[in-house]
Amino acid sequence: MLVVGGGPAGAAAALRAKQLRPEASVLLVDRDDFPRDKACGDGIAAHGRDELDLLGLPGLLDDYRPTRRLSVVSPGGVRVSATVARPNHVVPRMVFDARLVEAARERGVEVRRHRVRALTARDGLLTVDDTLTARAVVAADGAYSVVRRLLGARQTPDRHIAIAVRGYADLPDDDDAQLIAMQRAGWPAYAWAFPIGDGTANVGFGMLLRHLRATGLPGRQVLHGRLAELLPHLPARDLRAHHLPLSPGRPRAGVGRVLFAGDAASLINPLTGEGIYYALLSGRLAGEAAVTASADPLPVYRRGLRAALGRHLRTTDVLARAAQSPGFIDAAIATAARRPEVFDLLVEVGLGAGTVPVPLAAAVVSRWARTELSTAFSR
Repeated sequence: MLVVGGGPAGAAAALRAKQLRPEASVLLVDRDDFPRDKACGDGIAAHGRDELDLLGLPGLLDDYRPTRRLSVVSPGGVRVSATVARPNHVVPRMVFDARLVEAARERGVEVRRHRVRALTARDGLLTVDDTLTARAVVAADGAYSVVRRLLGARQTPDRHIAIAVRGYADLPDDDDAQLIAMQRAGWPAYAWAFPIGDGTANVGFGMLLRHLRATGLPGRQVLHGRLAELLPHLPARDLRAHHLPLSPGRPRAGVGRVLFAGDAASLINPLTGEGIYYALLSGRLAGEAAVTASADPLPVYRRGLRAALGRHLRTTDVLARAAQSPGFIDAAIATAARRPEVFDLLVEVGLGAGTVPVPLAAAVVSRWARTELSTAFSR
């Protein structure tokens, strides 16, 4: 089995393969050496920790402080602050990814620096760059996957691409509340501040790529400017931009014996931009399929994804369409401010694999409609 990409999805695939088949030959290649930085929000929610447990790595984050408080400010200024049902962690990708790769290496995975340039299929084998062969390949090589392009698979359409800028800022050690501050201008758009626990926070701002282009302004000016506007008390350093291929509801799972995982499968939550949980889960499922059904792994992988995320991804797709109206998000946050169980559910949908019960959806839509009608009549 060959894994292309050493981020959470690729490392999870390699770890799971060796966990299930210790005798299996597993090679993980990445264009970079580890540790290496990766622009990201660095947030690891409870579902991500569940995946680490399944991979046999329950203590991987024990030296990082759990974050139990979350504040969300809606586009219209509605604010809700609460304690999450299960704590989150914030771990820089420089650290997190390197730990996963090292864990894979310790489990017997061969890790090699290599940049993929060609892929061919012949006689039941996949060959990469005429030197590496495998019965199954897991493509976990990011938002603009080289493997996906080599296979001729369609890339994520621009309407499903977001762009974000990430940096780090100083803040008091005792500040342990995560903040998401939404902005009506260019909606959907929001800034975040996620305390790491060492006197710094991961801070950033993201919006849809097509809305950024519509401003007609340089991307740096818009992204950096809006981050400073929404978080004036947290001047950022080490700013880096990155693209996020958002889930379209039914992401493509692969081609033939090549399985797409993580960002390469457009597995990023369209409501929040969360991707680490999806990466760990899809990588684990891809690793399972590759070693247990290497002759035809794609149907097994597809069924696994559908069982784990099918209803959830359909939910986020519908909500992402509704959320094009900032008033809908205002109504959802206002409902969450009054009902703790709604807050918990929104966290599940935004950071995990939650779905929305019909009665709750109806309550939010009703509140949204009343607000829209009241606004219309007051004009």
